[in-house]
Amino acid sequence: MAAAEELAGRLGRRLQLREGEAEAAAGPGPGPRAAGGGEGSPGGGRRVFSPGGEFREFSRRQLRDMERLFRQYDAGRDGFIDLMELKLMMEKLGAPQTHLGLKNMIKEVDEDLDSKLSFREFLLIFRKAAAGELREDSGLHALARLSEIDVSTEGVKGAKSFFEAKVQAISEASRFEEEIKAEQEEKKKQAEELKQRKAAFKELQSTFKQ
Repeated sequence: MAAAEELAGRLGRRLQLREGEAEAAAGPGPGPRAAGGGEGSPGGGRRVFSPGGEFREFSRRQLRDMERLFRQYDAGRDGFIDLMELKLMMEKLGAPQTHLGLKNMIKEVDEDLDSKLSFREFLLIFRKAAAGELREDSGLHALARLSEIDVSTEGVKGAKSFFEAKVQAISEASRFEEEIKAEQEEKKKQAEELKQRKAAFKELQSTFKQ
């Protein structure tokens, strides 16, 4: 048991380090600006919101899909989805809501009570959906269902025992490392292809010069 805890701790620390490096390389997005409670939000700046660090039940691909969806409907490009932007979003998704319904949707995840959705609060919708905490007749349930983002997860929250939770944490860290490795391999492949194209072009140039 002690060995499993120590391994989980090491992998957890390594995961946090990798996430920090990956997010720093990715550059600014709506996530860091949109933390609830003024942390990292416009005018705040006390703490940078780390989606990968806080929402570990989701894969990097799932978080990227959620970020793309958020950016798509953040028409004002201010890092928030306000009432009118949410209205347009629900209409586009084919589940229009009343004015009161839209206000209730925001209220359910509006932790900083600013009457709009930050990126972090937007992610809370999918966390609640994955955990089965949304009523089937609610607007948020319709949003999560119609967004076509698969939020199925085997998160630590669902583990039956402390030991299973540790094993799950190790699995999450391993999955993250595999995703990082796959991305690095893809970049290497693209760099090699570019190198080969340049070499072929130079060879073609030398042929014409002869």
